[in-house]
Amino acid sequence: MTGFTPPSAMTRTEALAAISARAFETARAEAPGFPHTASPDGEWTMSADGDWTGGFFVGQLWLAARDGADAEAKALATRWALRLTPRVESQTVFRGFLFWYGVVIGLAGDDDERLTDAALAGARALAADRNPHAGLIPLGPAAEEASDVGAGETNIDGVPGTVLLLDWAAAASGDESLRRTALEHASGHRRMCIRDDGGVIQSASFDPSTGALIRRYTHKGYSDDSVWGRAQAWGLLGMTHAAVLDPGEFLDTARAVADWWIERLPADQVARWDFDDPDPAAPIDTSATAIAAAALLKLAALDPRAPGRYRATAESSVDALVRGHVAPPGAGRGAGMLRHGCYNRRIGVAVDDELVWGTYYLTEALASLNGRIDISRI
Repeated sequence: MTGFTPPSAMTRTEALAAISARAFETARAEAPGFPHTASPDGEWTMSADGDWTGGFFVGQLWLAARDGADAEAKALATRWALRLTPRVESQTVFRGFLFWYGVVIGLAGDDDERLTDAALAGARALAADRNPHAGLIPLGPAAEEASDVGAGETNIDGVPGTVLLLDWAAAASGDESLRRTALEHASGHRRMCIRDDGGVIQSASFDPSTGALIRRYTHKGYSDDSVWGRAQAWGLLGMTHAAVLDPGEFLDTARAVADWWIERLPADQVARWDFDDPDPAAPIDTSATAIAAAALLKLAALDPRAPGRYRATAESSVDALVRGHVAPPGAGRGAGMLRHGCYNRRIGVAVDDELVWGTYYLTEALASLNGRIDISRI
């Protein structure tokens, strides 16, 4: 970890305040793009149109606006959310991330018709891309991956956000086919990407004309049959989101993926970038840990069988991130960063940086633990 953060004595409340202050500072600067990754000194690399990650930054602003009913926060979030509306036309499953986190979670209470219309358009466009043979929405040609995208490729990252966006759109529009698409999308990815033991393989190729699975592999993990840390975390979150819609169908799957994660999480409660990398000095990925912590809090709220185990693991990981990886106030431009995320070790991109999605999920988890949001509804 080249940008090592000394252990911090920050409380959860102080960490949430520092993270939110960094988000507000960035939002007020009105940069021409969306925060994507940040180097250890705090400087953001921007994506021009939000890539697959822009919704997470806007989501941080929505959580702050929801928490304090702050007029400035709501105005900032609305302005940034409207910048995502051109992405309705972008043929990628990651519109689920963009429009769920960037738009819908801000529609509590006094809904904005412009945002509602954008989110509905995004959901309908997503549903239109569904492959009826595979029963899922493929990655699409505009997905982030540099190769292996299109009509016969998918990955587990495309489940979280997407299923909730489609379910929300079904309720908002009265079109129940959108909810069916959400459930089929989750079921298709369970078949494609989740092993019998609960381990998750990131990606899959399938025959678009039959839906038959051709191969499992990874875009970003150690090897094609390894469990990349973020794949396991996305799988846990996606199956938990699906269990919100249909616990009878998906709760056991979410439990299996959660148990796999918990049983292999290192003693320091922070995941390595890939569970199967044999290198003892392999990088950690704080973003995978934050995703999983938020997912475990959601699962604890859903599961009557073992909520204490899931919540305890989530709290331990959140506290480990706060103590060892959030830059405290006084750290200059980097104050409030969640450091030590590993974006793509395979090609050496942002292997020890802040990753905006990790910061979002840590914000969500902290806001839940501090009693400021109901995490089961996000």
